Parts: sequence; structure tokens; C-alpha cells
Amino acid sequence: MKKIVELEKELIALGLLEKAREIYSELGPDAALSYVQSSYHLLSKVYHPDKNPNNVEKAKHLQQRLNKISDLFAEIDKEELFYLLRKGLKKPEHRKKRILIVEDEFGLKETFRDIFIMEGYEVRVAVDGEEGLRIFQEFKPDLIFTDVVMPKMSGLELINKVRESNPQIKVIYISGFFGIKRIKRDLDEDILKYGYHCLSKPFKISAMLELVETYLKENNQIDLYA
Repeated sequence: MKKIVELEKELIALGLLEKAREIYSELGPDAALSYVQSSYHLLSKVYHPDKNPNNVEKAKHLQQRLNKISDLFAEIDKEELFYLLRKGLKKPEHRKKRILIVEDEFGLKETFRDIFIMEGYEVRVAVDGEEGLRIFQEFKPDLIFTDVVMPKMSGLELINKVRESNPQIKVIYISGFFGIKRIKRDLDEDILKYGYHCLSKPFKISAMLELVETYLKENNQIDLYA
């Protein structure tokens, strides 16, 4: 353990450890170790006394530190080196689940937004399908909570377009009473074909929250935004 501590101090002094840990988190331990070793070899050339005739003493001192690192590398096994590189890495933060609400009734969409925010979700709202599609592209929600009948672009048209970039998108349709048989038929077909859920107005808030929570926990969605 003493040698690990010594090596850690030397790598920090040379400014290599922070970058190595960044590479570790992005590309893995072998890439991080390769970065440290290649950087060591480069610095050995840069700080060689023969390359620094005007700063020979300083170069010799740095060369001694680099030689010490070389000795430590030889004495520490690979698994211990990996331990050093991953030690202190920040644990990835779990991002909040994102819900896009698409609803043209002002008071209703604000109510949904406030409730979902209080439940710990990250929320955006849109007043119609066109705005919903634009927000979807930048917000990348985990779930779209959308009305069916809306101006400019219906909920069904919105989801059809969303599926072009994310076929596995999770959707909950909000349906009220409407007498257009074609829309009702298309909605039923969409729900049956893609396994979407539908809440018929009026519905209980508790039922809505339970459905959303359960639906988002299901593992049938591929994360296309990772």
C-alpha cells in the first residue's frame, strides 16, 4: 500500500492522475494505464538533462522522480495499478426520468407538470404535436404523456414521427370523449400494436402516477440517448 501511495503522489505532481482517471471512466482501465505509461516515456525524453542544458539541475531532479515512477511501476502489479486509477472516481449520478407532456388544455398540462415535478421527474410541456416533436428532439424524454386530439398535429401523428428516431419510445395516451370513429380506431390500433397505455379522462391522479412509475421501471426500452 505504501508504494501505491508514493506512486499516487508522483502522478499527481506530474499532472497525470486526473487525466488518467478521466480516461478510465470513459475508456476503461487498459486505456488509462496506457496513457500513464506513454506519458511517462514522453516526459522522460522531455526532461532528460541532455535536452535541457540551461536547466540541468532541475531536469536531473525531474528525471529522478520519473525513474522513481519507473521503479514503482515495476514493483506494483497490474490490478493494484487499476485500483489506483479508479480510486477517487466519482460515481455516476442517476439522471431523473424525463417526461414530455403534450396537452393543449392549459390548466390541465400545468397541473400534470406540477404533479410530475413534485414526484421527482424532469418535465417539459408542449401545447400541440408540432411543439411536442421539437421538444422531444432536444429533451430526449423517457416517456411521452400526450393527448390524442390536438391542433396542428395530433398525438397519434406526433408518436408516428417520434418512432422514426426512437422506435422503443414509451407512450401514455390521454383520451377524452370524441366522436370521430377514425381517430378512435387508429388509437386502438396503435395501443394494440405497440403496447402503449391509455388513460381515459377523467382519471385519478393516483392511478396516473402508479401507471407512470410502473411503466418507467419496465426494461423494454432501449436507451438510444446514452
